[in-house]
This record gives sequence, structure tokens and C-alpha cells, in this order.
Amino acid sequence: MRVLVVGAGAIGGYFGGRMLQAGRDITFLVRPRRAGELASAGLVIKSPNGDATLKSPPTVQADTIKNTFDVVLLSCKAYDLADAIKSFAPAVGPQTSIVPLLNGMLHLDILDQEFSRERVLGGLCAIAATLNEKREVVQLTPMQSLTFGERDGNMSERVRAIAEVIKSGDFNGTASENVMHDMWEKWVFLCSLAASTSLMRASLGNILAAPGGKDFVLGILDECKSVASAEGYSPRAPFMERTLAMLTAEGSPLTASMFRDIKAGLPVEADHVVGDLIARGDAAKVPVPRLRVAYTHLKAYERQRAGG
Repeated sequence: MRVLVVGAGAIGGYFGGRMLQAGRDITFLVRPRRAGELASAGLVIKSPNGDATLKSPPTVQADTIKNTFDVVLLSCKAYDLADAIKSFAPAVGPQTSIVPLLNGMLHLDILDQEFSRERVLGGLCAIAATLNEKREVVQLTPMQSLTFGERDGNMSERVRAIAEVIKSGDFNGTASENVMHDMWEKWVFLCSLAASTSLMRASLGNILAAPGGKDFVLGILDECKSVASAEGYSPRAPFMERTLAMLTAEGSPLTASMFRDIKAGLPVEADHVVGDLIARGDAAKVPVPRLRVAYTHLKAYERQRAGG
């Protein structure tokens, strides 16, 4: 099975690298600069789960794609989705399956419109990783998982075939019969964390220690949970137990990557993570006042960053 991994950054580089390390047929779709880095230094992974250096990993650039692939693993940021689609479109054939790992749900509508719903699976991942100054993939904690599946819950033959490849990477790859529910739960947690820490410009521990901080965080979580429930994906008890424990842990240094991106002056996924949840809340007549404040803050940041 031929797998095209779109990008060889922190996410694509890690999951694609682990599958390549296991001997799978993996090709990375990269820009010229990254292609040069991988050709000279290889794909280097620094990880508590074991380091790896993969010399001369197979790469292709958008204008040199000659053949289609069985699977496209898509791990870009939401604001890069349009450019990513243009770059990998020539690799999509009649039998190609697309496994997106983006946050939220808005990307599914975009991919469905571009490639048809039948080609687009559900997917999500959990990992803390970054590229260091040497352009090495650095996994920051042992946590790692990649979950995917048919959006209707069917354990299809293509899902079983893809699962064999993904599981070989030894990063807790799982084919799920409830991938949409899984994606919604991740969105609830991510939006709660991102809205809270980005708006307050502080870690969870510092927010919780402030007057009214815990009530604010739990209020954000309740709004996100209410929207998910209105959409038919009420968060399940085990998820809520884990999420409440993480969001209310005293002294927690946890922040969202969105908050860290704001501190670094980088683009943020305001519309996909927070804005779309508000839109769905409005459609379901679910009040989301705290999310609105967080969204206004993020959009003001985007305007300021753009020089507005």
C-alpha cells in the first residue's frame, strides 16, 4: 500500500517516519527547502519512545507527482488546507483514501466538496511534537496515538487494510468504529483548552489560581459540550472524567498550541477551532457567550498580526 504523507513537519514527519521505519511504502510530499533538508540530514526523530534517523526518505514535490497513491495522510494546519489540497490533488485517484488529522470538523466539508465524501475518512491524532532549530522532529512527551475510520462507523475492507500499515508504526494506531464521536470529543477538549489559555494568556494552573478562573474554564467546557450534544455527539463519561481532571489540575503548566502560536506571532486556527463551534451552536440555539469573547480576541489578534 502506497501512502503519501503531506508534509514532513512535526506531525507528518513523526507518524510517517515511524511507518517508514517499519518498512512501509511511505512518500513525503514536501516543499523544495524541506526536500533538501531531508536529502542531506535525513528525517531525524528525537523521542522518549526511541530516536531514529531515516536517511534519504522518499520525497516528492507537488509539480513532480506522477502517480496516484492508495492513501493520503493529511496533517496540515487548517489555514494551510487550501494550498495543501492543490499540492496533493494529482495524487488522488479513483481508489485513493484521504485520512485527515486536522482539528475540528470544517475541513471535512471542504475535502468532501473537492474529492467526494466517499474518499474522505475521519481521523485524529494526539501527540506533542515540534521541529527544533536543526529541523529535527522532537516528540515532547511519550503520548502518541492516531485514530481513523469510516465516518459511518463501518469497519470496511479499506479501513482494515490501512490499519495494518498504521499499526506497524507502533504509535497506538487504531481503526475506530466511532471516529466521528472521537473527533468531536477531541474538538471539545481542544476548544476548551485553546479558548481558555489563549484568552487569558496563561497556563491552566495560573487561570485556576485566579479568582473565578475555575468557573470560567468549566463554563467554556460546558459550552463546548453543549454544542457537541446538540450535534448528536454528547461526550462520553470516560472522556469527561479525563477532561475534567486535566482542565482542573492545580498548578498545571498545560497550554494550548494556539496560545503558544499567539506568543510566537504565528497564524492560528481561530475559525476552525472556535468560530465553527460557535456557528454550530448558533444553528442549534445553544448559548456560547464565553466562546464568543474568546473568538473576538482571536480575530482581533489575527487582524493585528496582518497589520490591520
